[in-house]
Amino acid sequence: MSREGQKLDCAAGVGIGVLSLDLLGQVLDRLREPRDRKACRLVSRAFERAEAAHRRALRVLRREPLPRLLRSLPALERLDLSACASLDDASLAAAVAGAGGGLAGLRRVCLARASGVGWRGLEALVAACSRLEAVDLSHCVGAGDREVAAVAAAAGLRELRLDKCLAVTDMGLAKVAVGCPRLENLSVKWCREISDIGIDLLAKKCPELRSLNISYLKVGNESLRSISTLEKLEELAMVGCSCIDDEGLELLSKGSDALQSVDVSRCDHVTYQGLASLIDGRKFLQKLHAADCLHEIGQCFLSKLATLKETLTVLKLDGLGVSDSLLQAFGEGCNNLVEIGLSKCSGVTDEGISSLVARCSDLRTINLTCCNLITNNALHSIADNCKMLECLRLESCSLINEKGIKQIATCCPNLKEIDLTDCGVNDAALEYLAKCSELRILKLGLCSSISDKGISFISSNCGKLVELDLYRCNSITDDGLAALANGCKKIKLLNLCYCNKITDSGLGHLGSLEELTNLELRCLVRITCIGISSIAIGCKSLIELDLKRCYSVDDASLGALARNAFNLRQLTISYCQVTGLGLCHLLSSLRCLQDIKMVHLSWVSIEGFEMALRAACGRLKKLKMLTGLKTVLSPELLQMLQACGCRIRWVNKPLVYKDC
Repeated sequence: MSREGQKLDCAAGVGIGVLSLDLLGQVLDRLREPRDRKACRLVSRAFERAEAAHRRALRVLRREPLPRLLRSLPALERLDLSACASLDDASLAAAVAGAGGGLAGLRRVCLARASGVGWRGLEALVAACSRLEAVDLSHCVGAGDREVAAVAAAAGLRELRLDKCLAVTDMGLAKVAVGCPRLENLSVKWCREISDIGIDLLAKKCPELRSLNISYLKVGNESLRSISTLEKLEELAMVGCSCIDDEGLELLSKGSDALQSVDVSRCDHVTYQGLASLIDGRKFLQKLHAADCLHEIGQCFLSKLATLKETLTVLKLDGLGVSDSLLQAFGEGCNNLVEIGLSKCSGVTDEGISSLVARCSDLRTINLTCCNLITNNALHSIADNCKMLECLRLESCSLINEKGIKQIATCCPNLKEIDLTDCGVNDAALEYLAKCSELRILKLGLCSSISDKGISFISSNCGKLVELDLYRCNSITDDGLAALANGCKKIKLLNLCYCNKITDSGLGHLGSLEELTNLELRCLVRITCIGISSIAIGCKSLIELDLKRCYSVDDASLGALARNAFNLRQLTISYCQVTGLGLCHLLSSLRCLQDIKMVHLSWVSIEGFEMALRAACGRLKKLKMLTGLKTVLSPELLQMLQACGCRIRWVNKPLVYKDC
């Protein structure tokens, strides 16, 4: 518990109940850690009442307590149901009805991946929430026009996300356009049944649109003609729109100059001429994303880019072939850049980077992934010029070493993220990086020279670290994990795949990481149920766990997870030595589990799979299994899973199973 939480804990019983609910609510707002607020609720009913009256946001993991929670939180404004396993129409409608008029103040609802919710539940929700402004239905792959029509009844809607709602067509988009004229932010990414007709009606009926994402739609240039009429549009993303070309960008250029951000990444038929016409006269353009679409850059584009000298802050040209003179031109024409993306750009050299950063001293994010010609000299130039650097991505830049890292660590004290995957750096580099006390994300995958000593350096001074990738760092042992757990208590994401010297003792140390949410342990052949128990008991925030090819993981391991890992949502147990009994116990116990990968579970019988899947039917949203099971599992079970919104990925490999 933090110091603030300890003080309130001590004071909880000393007359705190005489304070007003409003005052206690303000106190709770000043507690940064969720566990501190929880501690106050547990020791003081006054704090419990204050939070109930004052709480604005709620994230629900299970559907059972949803009605009670909605009734008890009258001030609720933001509701996240994206992780609420087995949520369906009936349970959502019942919870909404049970709340009475308590949802009148609700403004934002997230139902991303809530594939069990259909139009009936959405109708009930919208009817009860008169002030609803934002709805997220992303990745509800079964959602179609009827569900969208239910949401469109919220006339005050300003923000709607429909990413990967694959059944939405022009008809559904028309309902939104007509029903939500005040819409400002819309994303229909991957809704591939939407055509130019739907986009045209949207542009006519929703003049307030400020942000629009049409990425991966099969729309063409006519959609850009329609979009050009949106006078308030500031952000437009059209990633992977293969039917859009330079003619469409020219049509878009004739519209309002309010655009501040444009993303044409992976638009195969867009060239630098089209981009030049688009940015011509765009005096407010701040972000230009053109990754993996351009093959060359001409002078006309550079001259137009130079007109954005005062405004352009983000430029992403990943995959482009560049030269030293071109990078120099970027520096001269865009010297207010704070982020540049040159990932997989051929021709990036030390000289080019030096000329770029000499003129762009405000750069905070530099992506040089796979720019394998750069050496320590480039890092010296970056360090000397970009003192405010926060993010540096150097994956597969194999010519750099600890000398270059030393310069970065010395001159860039605000560094928060660095990717050194496959760079071959050693412990000495980590000793220098340990100076960066603001470091949050560190990626060291495939750096086989890293040892426990290097991890100890990082742990000694990087207490704010939240993500660490040690993929295939084969020299890391339990001692390194002990140091990590002692010094980096805020770690949320940890990748230890193929670090095959780690044993149960190492996992025991990780059990003290209360904030750990994502843990990858693939192919750790020395870990057993003892280590898994330590993780399950200690890491209460764990959401995702990868145990693929952990050959000693057995039913006892699954039992430990079933008894303790109540928040687990995604699990990989492919190739583990588990039986149908252990699998059934796991799937029947973990109410939040939504995604499980179980390929080559040779000791699980057909009956074992059948019972386990029936135990979890209604909660699972994703499954990964061998194709051979498709013909031996009962059709009724597969239909039931599909009806509940579960997507099954079949792996085409031989089915092998043994009698237990």
